[in-house]
Amino acid sequence: MSEKQPLQLQKPKWIYFGGRVRLSEEAVFHVSTEAVVRGLNVFEGLKACWQADGSFGFIAVERHWRRLRRSAKLLHIPFEMSLAEFDDALHSLVQMLYEPERDMWVRATLYVTEGHWGVDTKSDLVLTAFHWPKGLPQPMKTGISTWQRATDASLPYRIKTSTNYQVARLAKIEGRDRGYPEMVLLNQHGRVSETIGSAIAMVRDGTVYTPPAWEGAFESITIDIVEALCADMGIPFVRRPIDRTELSIADEMGIISTLNDITLVHSIDGSAFGEQPILQAIAQRYLRAITGVEPHPSVELSCRPPADRLGPPSRPAAPASPGEAPRQATAAAALAVQAEKPRVSGRVRSTLAKSGYLQGLAALLFGG
Repeated sequence: MSEKQPLQLQKPKWIYFGGRVRLSEEAVFHVSTEAVVRGLNVFEGLKACWQADGSFGFIAVERHWRRLRRSAKLLHIPFEMSLAEFDDALHSLVQMLYEPERDMWVRATLYVTEGHWGVDTKSDLVLTAFHWPKGLPQPMKTGISTWQRATDASLPYRIKTSTNYQVARLAKIEGRDRGYPEMVLLNQHGRVSETIGSAIAMVRDGTVYTPPAWEGAFESITIDIVEALCADMGIPFVRRPIDRTELSIADEMGIISTLNDITLVHSIDGSAFGEQPILQAIAQRYLRAITGVEPHPSVELSCRPPADRLGPPSRPAAPASPGEAPRQATAAAALAVQAEKPRVSGRVRSTLAKSGYLQGLAALLFGG
């Protein structure tokens, strides 16, 4: 995380849990579930930005959904939600939390809620959304951690699971003591893998280099986008192993991820970099792509027009006692009169409910 954006814990009012948007305090797991006992989950982080046309757009939803499915498959966690349902769930949550002056980051976590050691496993998708400043992060400094990335034979790094971030937590604590907000993790061979939560890119003699997945680097969606941008910009891009000492003599260095975008690194272990024109140009092009100012085919956006502030999702009514019938009949008559008002007509309700584009919004408005 960049120096401009220090860690600030947020407690959003709304959360997606149990198949719908609800108040955060309603999202509760039993302490004996494998999600709690063994930290069994897989997750994705998705960025959503205000677009040049005024809409609100998520970046690379399908690729994040597919990667979540791959992680779930490797940990034998069932995940049956379709891409359309996943997309609707994302938009239904952020519509409750919009702030015009800030973008958002959503953590999509698939928790194991039932089962034991892989038997009768059941899961639930939980979405939590956090506000995030617009624009690119400020440059940062970093260092090389004494902790190492796990191997594919022990804790596969291509699984995006919370347990894979235990070493990242230790490196984060180490970095805090040394004054670094991010730390570089090496693999078992002493070569560069990634930082605690982002991919690494360095520039030498005009070429951008990044470690390949077999070096312990997570299969980054944002790195794939950067590679496509470089191709269009005429900048050579190569995936190859990177030695530890190469970072100190590189011309430029940056960290790249959904959360951190493309953050320039101004020094590593006290060794400063000079001007960074290549990574700066890529970062600016990336920002224009994800905000719709200058679209690029490698940046797929799921955009929807901003909704008005929505009230709490409707809840099913409790069964009425016989004595309640007259009062309910009166209330029904009043609602029938209200339905005649032009504010939300029956035809509009039907149109919204049938529209895949507004399915999440219709569910929130009408309890669908």
